[in-house]
Amino acid sequence: MLNSTQGLASTVTLIEPSSGWLGLNLGEVWARRELLYFLTWREVKVRYKQTLLGASWALLQPLFTMVIFSLFFGRLAKMPSDGVPYPVFAFTALVPWIFFSNGLTQSSNSLINNSQLITKIYFPRLLVPTAAVLGGLIDFVLAFGLLLLMILWYGVGIHPNIIWTPLFVLLAFVSSLGAGLWLSALNVEYRDVRHTVPFLVQMWMFATPIAYPSSLLHEPWHTLYALNPMVGVVEGFRWAILGSKTRPDSLLLVSSAISITWLVTGALFFRRTEKRFADLI
Repeated sequence: MLNSTQGLASTVTLIEPSSGWLGLNLGEVWARRELLYFLTWREVKVRYKQTLLGASWALLQPLFTMVIFSLFFGRLAKMPSDGVPYPVFAFTALVPWIFFSNGLTQSSNSLINNSQLITKIYFPRLLVPTAAVLGGLIDFVLAFGLLLLMILWYGVGIHPNIIWTPLFVLLAFVSSLGAGLWLSALNVEYRDVRHTVPFLVQMWMFATPIAYPSSLLHEPWHTLYALNPMVGVVEGFRWAILGSKTRPDSLLLVSSAISITWLVTGALFFRRTEKRFADLI
């Protein structure tokens, strides 16, 4: 009896709260990659559960926004569109932007929305906001397919630079997750963050060249403008898919540096505050 008790005790893992700054412990995250898949799939199912139109919202949201932009900015304000039809110009930017904004909104609220899971089960908490961002990839694919149809409809033609599109999708994912890690951790301690995020996203959209081209700005403001990482993503999309004349070289370098900085610092801050999540949430 004693031996069996000792054998059982040897299999027990004691989990204790740590102090100070923690490493990212990406090995543990990788070991739980199957859990990441199930959390992501759950995000997708919950997003459209008991909805009338289901996944059609992935198409309606950018489509209606494009119509409004085309009416007010394209027709009334006569905003330049780099030589392509304005609806295509705007929709090309809206596809990565909506992926970014939805990922940011969902990830910032992900810990609060999964409070019961976090307080009862131990697993790498980084998986929760990551799954919230990854859940938007299906919406992105649907909207991207509609974009290709629009390009063919308007006779613009698909540019060979489209092979670089995955790079800009990755940059949008890194930007969304980096900001989402900061906001999700802050949202646990300060619940008014969830009320700030919609306003932040709205202001962020107008600070991104979606309804207008970044070519309206000249140096040094053009490069400083890329401190908003979505500038590099949006202009990169237009260059890759529409073959716009403005190569996003400097924009891409600055935006990539900012996005990576957000991701690394956000992950470190997330891990630093992670030990208090179960108590505060």
